[in-house]
Amino acid sequence: MSYLPRPPDRRRTTAAPVPGQTDAEREAIATGMVNLDDYERAAAERIDPAPLAYFAGGARDERTLADNRAAFARRRFLPRVLSGVAEVDLGVTLLGRRWPVPIWIAPTALNRMAHPDGELAVARAAAARDVTFTLSSSASTDMAEVEKISGPHWFQVYLLADPGARRAMLERAVASGHEALMLTVDVQRLGGRERDVRAGFRIPDAVTLPNIAVAAGVPLDEAPSVQFKDGLDWHDLEWVAGFGLPVIVKGVLHADDARLAAEYGAAVVCVSNHGGRQLDGSIASLDALPAVVEAVGGRVPVLLDGGVRRGTDALIAMTLGATAIGIGRPILWGLAVDGEAGVGRVLDLLTDELEMAMALAGASRIADLTPDLLA
Repeated sequence: MSYLPRPPDRRRTTAAPVPGQTDAEREAIATGMVNLDDYERAAAERIDPAPLAYFAGGARDERTLADNRAAFARRRFLPRVLSGVAEVDLGVTLLGRRWPVPIWIAPTALNRMAHPDGELAVARAAAARDVTFTLSSSASTDMAEVEKISGPHWFQVYLLADPGARRAMLERAVASGHEALMLTVDVQRLGGRERDVRAGFRIPDAVTLPNIAVAAGVPLDEAPSVQFKDGLDWHDLEWVAGFGLPVIVKGVLHADDARLAAEYGAAVVCVSNHGGRQLDGSIASLDALPAVVEAVGGRVPVLLDGGVRRGTDALIAMTLGATAIGIGRPILWGLAVDGEAGVGRVLDLLTDELEMAMALAGASRIADLTPDLLA
């Protein structure tokens, strides 16, 4: 008798549930999408080549893009046994709110290039799961439309060059009811993204940047030409923090910068290399994480994004001190494949994998995760 699992019989319309099988696993069988990489492959067949290059590509030789994922593959677990794990609680507390899972949606631009519903579909899927959704300054949906959807929202900030437009963007984000502001600090210049150049990428005419256009007071077709502020410094962080919302500083890799961020008003530090899209050859986010965690010394929570594709990846990051992990590109792949439902399945798959990984590692709570679980 073979104990290997048989492939699903596509002729069957119903099937008895397998003992222990989760809802996410049953959905994966029904859709043929078993993990996040399946969604990436399927999305590549649905997104036009130039937007796909924009979404998927990194800077220059894409070494950092590749290393973000390789960094997780270099880690190995030392799981504990007989630890009495029966139920797993994935909840964490961040910025005074209890999260059901330690996952947040990282900001990505121009979601309507992946699906006509764009950021609205992502926000709906996130709200249904009480997952925090971060709207990009470069979103293709107006923040006022997104804020009609219940659920926890952050707003990602690019500081515009014009002082009036800069202030207008922040004031509008605060008035719209966002829980926090995420200041991206690693775009002193736009990284050299050669995949975009080869594909001849340009923003499609039907896709706009309404939040930038409104803040700058320009027509929608002129928004791509609006300039960002040059020469960001720590006083810019102080200025953003003055708007009264907690500020997450995103794009920190150096331990000294993490310490300075906490001193200048950051409520949270996010370890990130912009998905490998800025300085190629930068350290992988995961490799930078331990030093940043040590540098802040518990004064502020630490988040991580970059390369997370498995529940085990999330487990590794939190074992090394991250409070929660962000996912960006996989959300776009789910969106391209099946809109809101696709985004929801991506979140469910990752959550399901994390819950299983926690149990198999012998941890029933996030607080049980310590570095000694890694070899």
